[in-house]
Amino acid sequence: MNPGIELILGRRSIRRYKKEKVAGRDVQALLESAMAAPSARQKDPWRFVVVGQADVLNTIAEGLPNGKMLAEAPLGLVVCGDLAAANSGVLSYMLQDCTAAIENILIAVHALGLGACWLGVHPREDRMAHLTKVLGLPEGVIPVCVIAVGHPDEEKEPRTRYNPELVHHERW
Repeated sequence: MNPGIELILGRRSIRRYKKEKVAGRDVQALLESAMAAPSARQKDPWRFVVVGQADVLNTIAEGLPNGKMLAEAPLGLVVCGDLAAANSGVLSYMLQDCTAAIENILIAVHALGLGACWLGVHPREDRMAHLTKVLGLPEGVIPVCVIAVGHPDEEKEPRTRYNPELVHHERW
């Protein structure tokens, strides 16, 4: 199989992490990978908050019902979008751009031998308000997701979820 495709199929959500910190060079590589994503009219509305302090990760996790693994992760990447920077100030463009950056991070995490889990925040008002408060986000900066990152303490087999019933050719 093509190594690039194999890498994508091997990416899985990892929820258990070793206590080992994520190296600074790896964090930099993840951020560079995120910012290599396509963006509508190259507006790059994504903004990132890198969180490595255990108390802050715990506080963030308290406001994310499915994010308890974040309290065990050595690193959290909060992906936000600056609505004013988005193409024509449109929320949908901002979300699409941030989502492309998120997927680049998830693939880069796997390429580095790390593990990650994407925790959705937007459009849940309570979750967005929690992160805005905890991180002191300025007005117009919207938290889109949090990614728990660390050295995996579990292994998952590569897989595809391909379903031919979801594919249409030429017309519906």
